Amino acid sequence: MEKRRLGRSNLEVSALGLGCMGLSFAYGPAIEKQSALALIRRAFEKGVTLFDTAEAYGPFTNEELVGEAVAPFRDQVVLATKFGFKEGDSTSGLDSRPERIRAVVDASLTRLRTDRIDLLYQHRVDPNVPIEDVAGTVRDLIREGKVKHFGLSEAGAQSIRRAHAVQPVAALQSEYSMWWREPEKEILPTCEELGIGFVAFSPLGKGFLTGAIDETTTFAKDDFRNIVPRFSADARRANKALVDQIGAIASAKGATSAQIAIAWLLAQKPWIVPIPGTTKAGRLDENVGAARVALTPDDLRAIGDALARVQVQGDRYPAHLAARVGK
Repeated sequence: MEKRRLGRSNLEVSALGLGCMGLSFAYGPAIEKQSALALIRRAFEKGVTLFDTAEAYGPFTNEELVGEAVAPFRDQVVLATKFGFKEGDSTSGLDSRPERIRAVVDASLTRLRTDRIDLLYQHRVDPNVPIEDVAGTVRDLIREGKVKHFGLSEAGAQSIRRAHAVQPVAALQSEYSMWWREPEKEILPTCEELGIGFVAFSPLGKGFLTGAIDETTTFAKDDFRNIVPRFSADARRANKALVDQIGAIASAKGATSAQIAIAWLLAQKPWIVPIPGTTKAGRLDENVGAARVALTPDDLRAIGDALARVQVQGDRYPAHLAARVGK
């Protein structure tokens, strides 16, 4: 798989990473451990070198899983993890105090079975802690060798600028896909100006853009999508129009809808790296195959026209989670 450099940093990763959250958290029960280990290792065999996790996924269990999975080839991959929630629990509020950041890093290093974190993100901007203090703490951890690069997740443009002035931000990780294009307004131009890479999570719209989900689909009781307005039955029914448009383009290209959605992201900027997640080997192979789908200028115009014809219905987060992003 081709490599991409995240912005002006010297952090080089595979064009596609693997979002590991769903193996342990958020989309129903965790999958069986050996299957999860095998899937992460299969991704590496397919050329994936960026593996994304967080202390909050589980909490804690996803980092342990990823650490064990990549141990045989640790020096050949980039490990990304995150801090920012009280006690590592995403339901308990935010906590990016410097002493908390340091405690998280030490615990994450143990769980990940490593001596450094290649890319450390603040999971969400904490309004109670100046972003300069967060960036300064990570800067110190970089000087100590515990961290290699600093990242932010779902931060607003002003927070990005303020943090970057203290410690260069290597990557911003935020949601971006055919059905969530908000980053195009202000965030992507800010990243381009400052030389910051963009890591796109949920590039497949939390599974919806694959075409495998419709208004009759039911999710496990602890699946995060049950509380997402965009996944209400009415919204899914309305948003099927987008999937139909993508499906028609995919058929003409001899690709799948998922591959077109990922290839479209890859075509936007050379410093964008999508991190689709999956629990299935077949889906992993399909996603990796998207890196080989070449979209021509005519293809991109056709996709742009198709997207312009569809107004996506439903908010991407419930109100209490939407309040945490873009700060």
